[in-house]
Amino acid sequence: MEAVPERLAWAVRTLAIEPADEVLEIGCGGGVAVALVCPGLGTGRITAIDRSATQTARAERRNAEDIAAGRAVVRTAALETAAFDGERFDKIFAVNVNLFWVRDPAAELRVIGGILKPGGALYLFYEPPSADRAGQVAADLDRVLRRKGFMTEVSTARTSRRAALLCVKASLGATPR
Repeated sequence: MEAVPERLAWAVRTLAIEPADEVLEIGCGGGVAVALVCPGLGTGRITAIDRSATQTARAERRNAEDIAAGRAVVRTAALETAAFDGERFDKIFAVNVNLFWVRDPAAELRVIGGILKPGGALYLFYEPPSADRAGQVAADLDRVLRRKGFMTEVSTARTSRRAALLCVKASLGATPR
């Protein structure tokens, strides 16, 4: 059995999945986090997207049983152009997806604002190479998200291999700056 990366295990614990949660993963890669989320779902479902057809094919193979049971959906799509057809999500998350702090994510944040349920949250997880870098990424994300109307909370965790894992949790409600 493949070892689960510490960052993914921490991310899924931090999400605190509830049985009825509707979850979106941005940049699902090979579907490891999907496999970790599904056992916590009852009537809920995870939708996982990735730009790479190669990665979504891996995610579909890894999670075939949960897809067949209706707990998981995997799509090849970029967030800014994905068709969600009225779907809304309680929790939206991404792990090591840098688009949120390396360029202006206005288009992606507009999409997220339109598909996030009231009271829902966006979780951005990163595994920076140092505690200093974690602080810089957190500050950059905080600035961008607040400017786009999100309220943020930052949390970190120490790991055995790295200085810190970073989570920036964002919810709608702040006044855009």
